[in-house]
Amino acid sequence: MADTLLEPYLFFGGQCREALDFYTSALGAKVEFIMTYREGPQPAPPGFEDQIMHASLRLGDQRIMASDSCEDGVSFQGFALSLKLPTEADARHVFDALADRGTVRMPLGRTFWSPCFGMVTDRYGVGWMITLA
Repeated sequence: MADTLLEPYLFFGGQCREALDFYTSALGAKVEFIMTYREGPQPAPPGFEDQIMHASLRLGDQRIMASDSCEDGVSFQGFALSLKLPTEADARHVFDALADRGTVRMPLGRTFWSPCFGMVTDRYGVGWMITLA
């Protein structure tokens, strides 16, 4: 299992392109690939032709994959993405960007395990834990 790789796959229920743009701006992430349902090998579900069937986003050395999916609604429950940043300034910048139109669950501050840690749910409902590396 030494070569095992865990890559989160997030389903945005019609807001994937907007979410990718947001993460590019807020986190400095890079979009690696986007394929719409129209571009896929099978006929697109009605109304989903221009929705994203599959996308990948690079954040540092990590990849997050995403899609609009063909399901209604979005529900990100029971997990959070943990992001470790090299400086407190970086942590504050990213935290503030993710908190814009999101919900702060725990403000950035000192904890017994980190000099700078906070939790936020972004505008798409994705939970983030931001910590100083």
